[in-house]
Order: sequence, then structure tokens, then C-alpha cells
Amino acid sequence: MLRRFRRQYRWEHVEVEPYKISAHAGGEFAGASRQVLAGKLGERIAFHLRYFELEAGGHTSLEQHRHAHVVIGVRGRGSVRVGDRNYMLQPMDTIYIGPNQAHQLRALGRARFGFFCIVDARRDRPRPVVLNKTAIRRSGDGA
Repeated sequence: MLRRFRRQYRWEHVEVEPYKISAHAGGEFAGASRQVLAGKLGERIAFHLRYFELEAGGHTSLEQHRHAHVVIGVRGRGSVRVGDRNYMLQPMDTIYIGPNQAHQLRALGRARFGFFCIVDARRDRPRPVVLNKTAIRRSGDGA
């Protein structure tokens, strides 16, 4: 199945979807959208390829999962928080986010930040992460 690239980081026959339905489904976020390029239509693959785009000042939720991610910068500049470290990402930079690592992506500057995200086709739901003065812990851990 061909997904022909169009202008403005859109693909033919691919719907632009909200990043999430609400903050209650995985933490706070802003100015984020996604497009599923492979894996949504029953393709026989063990992964999904998604393109996310963050508006200037936008960010994903701070969350963790049991599955890993591979993120590849496509347009603009962004920061990626993985655990307690921050990394800058620009086009073609690639970062691996391991299982159960707290992570969040943010757009930097005045431009949109777009990135590909590759994840397992079968994966768990995001678990919101709350910040503590001394550590990052999963919400609901009783602390």
C-alpha cells in the first residue's frame, strides 16, 4: 500500500488524528497531532509507523509504557526527555526510548516539530508519570 507524501507533512489517504482524546487518558499534552502511516489498516507487520507533529510550544504527555519506541526527527527542533535526561532532536536524529522509561517530547522555537515514531503493533496503554522533587515515579504508586 503506497502512502504518497503530499505537501505540509501530510500523506495521501492518511487522516490527521488528535494525539489523544483527553488528558485523562495519559497525562497533560498540548498542540499535538498524529498520522498512522503503517499498521492501522491490518498490514501484516509487528510495528506501527506514526508521524507526530507538535505545534510551536506543543508537547506530548510525560508517560511510560512496557514497550519501546524509536523516534526519528523529521522537521523543526525538539527536546526529548527520557528518564531524568533531556536530548535535543533535529531532522534525522534518532533516539531509542526503552521499555518503562518515562518520556516526553516538546517542540522548541517558533516552528513545528515533526517526528516519526515506531512502536510495537501490540502495546500497552500509556501510564502517566508525575514528577517528584527527587525522582520520577509512575502515578498511583502510593507516594
